[in-house]
Amino acid sequence: MNTVEAKKVLETALLCTHEALSINELKKLFAGHPDNPDEAESLPDTDTIKAMLEELVQDWEGRGVELVNLSTGWRFQSCPDMKVYLDRLNPEKPPKYTRATLETLAIIAYRQPVTRGDIEEIRGVAVNSQTIKLLEDRGWVDVIGHRDVPGRPALLATTKQFLDDLGLSSLEQLPPLQQVGADVLPEDAAAAVQAMEQNLQASLDQASIDFSEPSVDETSQSVTLARGDQQDNAQDVP
Repeated sequence: MNTVEAKKVLETALLCTHEALSINELKKLFAGHPDNPDEAESLPDTDTIKAMLEELVQDWEGRGVELVNLSTGWRFQSCPDMKVYLDRLNPEKPPKYTRATLETLAIIAYRQPVTRGDIEEIRGVAVNSQTIKLLEDRGWVDVIGHRDVPGRPALLATTKQFLDDLGLSSLEQLPPLQQVGADVLPEDAAAAVQAMEQNLQASLDQASIDFSEPSVDETSQSVTLARGDQQDNAQDVP
């Protein structure tokens, strides 16, 4: 199989799938027949596939669709400047993040791994358990361990699905927190949260992502946690 044919196979597979495909998955496209060793020797190896993918990236430059390398593999997706046109196909969109949910996600994304207590300390209010569950159900946040302190609180971090949905290959591609240092003093917590929220919202907007809030019935079933939870709910967009 020559390079032109191999690129066509890669392009077709990536255009016809809804999920990102890793290099190992793409190599299955060229799996030779076990009874034909000569064919196996002529099939593209890992480096050749990576080179062809980079060529495809260049081939699609300047179009409305681009080939990107995400945390879980390669995927075609619409370019950010096409968002305004694609939105016209679905004018009625679900509500965006509430302020409380976005703040919680931003703190996890920029300060991970963090415990629920860490989030509450930075935000200054209690974290509604429904907010954490919402992010876990979305597949964006997961428990990766427990801190070795009394009570062993769960450590929260973002997932590869979070990166894929934002069109990123690593956390390093999140907008940098230029106005917030690594160590934030308590009196600077509000500024830190605002900076993280603004940066994360920019990434969400570029990825054309809206976030559906839980239904009224689901919210009413959650346990009210204290004054902090009431403040969170007051911030929610109806």
